[in-house]
Amino acid sequence: METAAHTSTDYDLIVIGAGPVGENVADYAVGPNVRVAIVEAELVGGECSYWACMPSKALLRSGHAIRAAGRLPGAREAVTGSLQATEVFQRRDAFTSNWDDSGQVEWVAAAGIDLIRGFGELVGRGRVRVGERTLTARAVVLATGSVPSLPKIAGLPESRAWGTREVTSTEEVPQSLIILGGGVAGTEMAFAFAALGASVTLLSRGALLGREEPFVGAMLAAALAAEGVDVRIGDEPVRVDRGADGNVSVELAGGATVRAAELLVATGRRPATSGLGLETVGVDSELPVDDTMLVAGTDWLYAVGDVNGRALLTHQGKYQARAAGAAIAARLAGAEVDGGQWGAHAATADHVAVPRVVFSDPEVAAVGLTEAEARGAGLELRTVEYDMGKVAGAALHADGYVGRAKLVIDAARDVVVGATFVGQDVADLVHAATIAIVGEVSMDRLWHAVPAYPTISEVWLRLLEADRGKGG
Repeated sequence: METAAHTSTDYDLIVIGAGPVGENVADYAVGPNVRVAIVEAELVGGECSYWACMPSKALLRSGHAIRAAGRLPGAREAVTGSLQATEVFQRRDAFTSNWDDSGQVEWVAAAGIDLIRGFGELVGRGRVRVGERTLTARAVVLATGSVPSLPKIAGLPESRAWGTREVTSTEEVPQSLIILGGGVAGTEMAFAFAALGASVTLLSRGALLGREEPFVGAMLAAALAAEGVDVRIGDEPVRVDRGADGNVSVELAGGATVRAAELLVATGRRPATSGLGLETVGVDSELPVDDTMLVAGTDWLYAVGDVNGRALLTHQGKYQARAAGAAIAARLAGAEVDGGQWGAHAATADHVAVPRVVFSDPEVAAVGLTEAEARGAGLELRTVEYDMGKVAGAALHADGYVGRAKLVIDAARDVVVGATFVGQDVADLVHAATIAIVGEVSMDRLWHAVPAYPTISEVWLRLLEADRGKGG
């Protein structure tokens, strides 16, 4: 890569995609001697801001609050009636800025980054075409995110089914809703729309949140059933039809048919690489990258966030973006790049410590490896679990608190390599586990990290006691 501060190119760096990932790459690379542009075909701020993380969590929160109040005598009696969908939707709209990206546009300008509206595609080394313009740059970042992955089911393309965009932006609660997919989006939206008053049927080929510890899916299925959701595990959809009355019917492999006013397809996502012109620069469509996010076989092209397929989570994409942006700035300046393990320019945590939270009720918070993944990696393990309902802080938090915690421990190194928490309001527990994994803190040293009493964090003490063979 050229090292002069200014060249004959239009920009030093062009970022294709102005979601949280693209914004962070640009922000960490831009400087007095680094000219940066972001290309965006839709709203600046991306999927997470307008159709995913933010609106979905806003839709969920009110239902969680009602259920939480119902677990506390005194509060339970004070809460009457049902959720008011109009007010819930208004609060969601506030978090999406009513799908107006002017605030994000102002941030881009204030950061000294040029915004170019339109669809960007590669047309050669360091060359990006946007409409009728072809721009040149010393480095290019692909930060185009991901798109829904639709299953091959007869009639589905013609059924006008909802995707995650439609369900998070709807202005009406359907009387009934079928959800295909038992992953994060399907599970969260089942909780959200059940709380809003819809009759929900959730169809999942396998256990809910199947990549997590087995007890996670079982606990969520039970919680959904308690909310009136018809959870069907293993039922295989074979055909979808939208009738003349507007309702949707889903035929199952066993011959049964499920009907509802709307159908949500939440069967996963795939990297958004279509139309990017990868063939013009001879790179693999799977976009293999190193830990600085540099695409294999190139010295100028980067793929950051969902588009590289490493970890399809907004926070992980932003982490990659911080590493990549700083690495790009260093390379443009001819400075040394610290891209080794745990280096300042390396996204090492992608391999060992990816935190994930599902805003279900109970919540699921996990990081690192599950027991099955750790065994598959050939690690010598021991595991420890604890009933979170027996933790004093949890019992005070909610009557009848239901939850479970598990640590996966590399016995050879005596460090945590995986942790899972299920229970009301456990999301923030995951960061302590993330620190333990990244820092490779020994179990003996963790013994000295004393949790405050009485908080839910006391589960850490109970897990450590159980690991030592001492009852709590």
